[in-house]
Amino acid sequence: MTLTTRPPTPGATRAADPTPPRSTIRALEAEAIEIIREVIAEFDRPALLFSGGKDSAVLLHLARKATAPAPVPLALLHVDTGHNLPEVLAFRDRIVAEGGHRLVVARVEEWIADGRLQERADGTRNPLQTVPLLDTIAAEKFDALLGGGRRDEDRARAKERIFSVRDGFGGWDPRRQRPELWRLYNGRHAPGEHARVFPLSNWTELDVWAYIAAEDVALPEIYYAHERDVWLRDGMWLTPGPWGAPRDGERLQRRTVRYRTVGDGSCTGAVDSQARTIAQVVAEVAASRLTERGATRADDRLSEAAMEDRKREGYF
Repeated sequence: MTLTTRPPTPGATRAADPTPPRSTIRALEAEAIEIIREVIAEFDRPALLFSGGKDSAVLLHLARKATAPAPVPLALLHVDTGHNLPEVLAFRDRIVAEGGHRLVVARVEEWIADGRLQERADGTRNPLQTVPLLDTIAAEKFDALLGGGRRDEDRARAKERIFSVRDGFGGWDPRRQRPELWRLYNGRHAPGEHARVFPLSNWTELDVWAYIAAEDVALPEIYYAHERDVWLRDGMWLTPGPWGAPRDGERLQRRTVRYRTVGDGSCTGAVDSQARTIAQVVAEVAASRLTERGATRADDRLSEAAMEDRKREGYF
């Protein structure tokens, strides 16, 4: 599906069409490709964080455009909690196989099995991703990680620069951020440090979906409306899985839902939706007043500083 410019209808306003202008999408694409090329040129062992979610799918698509016709010279890294939705894992593996990519998977369950981590009382494994991530960075000697984080998702992510240098423990210190004037990116780092780089920083959720439409980027089917068994908890529709099932007083029901973001199934919820096409999703996102994380990620509701606290410890 491609975005096209149309002559304005008399009396119509821009507000009638929620899609960002084509020029905006292409400017964001050019900026992201420039950043990806800078990382490939400046770092020795960069990798791309790939969960199979929409932002990482767009990021991989951009990396392919940045390096074409050559193959993408980046390993793909996924921290698998063991609580990921099966549709997303199947999509991840298909994309890796089709592209001939090298996939590195850090499985949280392996860290739990050998005692390096312990299960949390609440059952969620999302906060447990940090240690496997940092251990894998060290083992693979990655010096830069490209991620799909965006500033519109969370206050902490809004604070972070595009090139974010992490210390020897993987931690992020907001006070040590470097200026990025005139789009000059400084990736210098000491031995043991590495950089997290966010080419989609200046994108919004709506921009991402407009780009998916323009480039026909493949996604897991759960991003579109489908019927699913879910139950309501804390304003979110959760689905049963290895992470658990309804508690006393919670009723399992069949509803038409879709996911705005994907992750650990214990803390990532679906939303009621009838949006079965990209155009319908774009209209739905344009009307929303909550980001996807704010609407469907329970781990970000622990406190106002939940994301920032995790980033200081080495989280994505």
